[in-house]
Amino acid sequence: MKISAVIISFNEEKNIESAIRSVDWADEVLVVDSESTDQTREIAGRLGAKVIVRPWPGFAEQKQFATDAAENDWIFSLDADERMTPRLRDEILELERSNDIADGYRVRRLSYYMGRPIRHSGWYPDRQLRFFDRRKASWKKQLIHESVVMVSGSATSDLDGDIEHFSVDNAAHHHKMIGERYAPLSAQQMFNSGRRTTPLKVAFVGPAAFVRSFILRLGFLDGLPGFCIARFGAYHAFLKHLLLWELQTSAKNGGQMSPPTTKQD
Repeated sequence: MKISAVIISFNEEKNIESAIRSVDWADEVLVVDSESTDQTREIAGRLGAKVIVRPWPGFAEQKQFATDAAENDWIFSLDADERMTPRLRDEILELERSNDIADGYRVRRLSYYMGRPIRHSGWYPDRQLRFFDRRKASWKKQLIHESVVMVSGSATSDLDGDIEHFSVDNAAHHHKMIGERYAPLSAQQMFNSGRRTTPLKVAFVGPAAFVRSFILRLGFLDGLPGFCIARFGAYHAFLKHLLLWELQTSAKNGGQMSPPTTKQD
């Protein structure tokens, strides 16, 4: 079993080295960069990664391109703001010596927020299918929250190690991500799939999201970070439904809103 670790990037000079070093055990490390203007590509090349520069087509499309461009059929997909833990690495290396393996594996993702790991709030274990045989898998085409879909009849299993995730720098960055990426893309994806909202949902979806994250999903056990996660989650829920309402109204009146940006950051 030969393994390619694939990473997509855009202006990730502060993260790319740690990401690459966490997967430098792989037979190939491939970075597909969407025309970074910082030192991302130079750092990746210096660390021995193969670098392909390609204009940004969207998350799922870029990850599928990276999967297809890899030298090997077994793929480990990592984002530039993620790190593979040594425990997860050792599990995969052990699989290389096994004759009984699945076609794809889900791994847990542990996100860090305000300087601490978040183990509640609906953020953990956040299992992601990241290690797979590309001959039996593909990236589902959607604007946001892209995921790997296995072909019918494929066998999947779970690994115990974590991916560590460092996506949010600070409160201002979190607010910007929601306003400029997650809420607009989520609203567009909901609209494209036929989902609709109402003024009542716009009014109450935010408080409901807060209660779900902070109370039902035990976010209060994460302390102040858990409160902030719930509060930003409420803002995200409110904003995506409000934007969905605007899309509905525009379509009903015969207008057309500009599609949201899909740039990585």
